Amino acid sequence: MGRMDTTMHTIRIGIVGPCGAGKSSLAAKLSQHYSTVRAIAQEHSYVPTMWRQITNPDVLIYLDASYPVTIQRRKLDWTEAEYQIELDRLAHARTNADITIATDSLDLDQVAEKALLELEKFTASKRQA
Repeated sequence: MGRMDTTMHTIRIGIVGPCGAGKSSLAAKLSQHYSTVRAIAQEHSYVPTMWRQITNPDVLIYLDASYPVTIQRRKLDWTEAEYQIELDRLAHARTNADITIATDSLDLDQVAEKALLELEKFTASKRQA
């Protein structure tokens, strides 16, 4: 991430995904570059638009993680059916996400690097619009 611009950007970023996807970890990394970054616990809400109501982000990032990976990362004691319930609760956010990152094969630094690159592209396209 050393080659990235270290200027603090002022867009609001929301991060959603199932438990164990890396929302809080990514939020901590991105907050070094962006002034408003929030990990949103949308997966625990029955309100499909909670992500928008809480943060109303300029950019919504969806972190995708498979059931086996969530168990490995967080030592979660949950069933695949419970995981699917979270995915169902996240469906609206996933559909409306500006950036989606599959995290299964990536470590935190790789997820952060990908997010920063995608955020650069996203903000550049908004400036040109």
